[in-house]
Amino acid sequence: MLKALLWDVDGTIAETERDGHRVAFNLAFAELGLDWGWDERRYGELLHVTGGRERLLADMRARADAPASATEREDLVLRLHAAKNRHYAALVAQGRIDARPGVLGLMREAAAAGLRQAIVTTTSRSNVDALMPRLLGEDWPVLFEAVLCGEDVARKKPDPEVYDRALARLRLDPSEALAIEDSTPGGQAAQAAAVPVMLRPSVYFPAVDLPGAWRGWICAPQDSLGVATLRERHAACTALAQRGV
Repeated sequence: MLKALLWDVDGTIAETERDGHRVAFNLAFAELGLDWGWDERRYGELLHVTGGRERLLADMRARADAPASATEREDLVLRLHAAKNRHYAALVAQGRIDARPGVLGLMREAAAAGLRQAIVTTTSRSNVDALMPRLLGEDWPVLFEAVLCGEDVARKKPDPEVYDRALARLRLDPSEALAIEDSTPGGQAAQAAAVPVMLRPSVYFPAVDLPGAWRGWICAPQDSLGVATLRERHAACTALAQRGV
């Protein structure tokens, strides 16, 4: 039986990547005097590396003008990431990022139906704290029993650690939850934690390619979302899993 919705954030609750995080990274590069920039194509490539700090390090490995030593790179990454998060919060405050269609209504419907909810992301907590009040108001935490972010885990998605921690916090069996994700790494993380998953592809992940069997389905961006549909699909997914399909 479905008891809880586990929400990813970036790309799932809102299309934050292209016009939010990417822009904020470019502003951070300029602020620190770096002649670097990520266009939409390059940022799409880097999104397959989970985590902003990790993305920066991956990009530096391909740059001849990046600092030579690991210590210098780590120092630069820390300064860039802090600047980027400030710029991202400013973009959110300016109203540059909206919730994806149907998301906020589904959150409220789920709460009214008695479903528990949690934020299960590996983005920085400061990014969540910037976005969620803008979308849901200052009392947004009342909708969620747990908020797990990148600072709460040692390993980011597609590693299942954040889902394992969320299930432990909520004292739920994986089959009692439904993960809502937009990307392949997020879907893989949920799958590895044995949590049924609904994938709703985003701008940077228009199609998904999950290897092997997985407990979930793909919801087209234009499809309407409702608790009744989630319960029905969740039941079908868990039934298939129990039969080993």
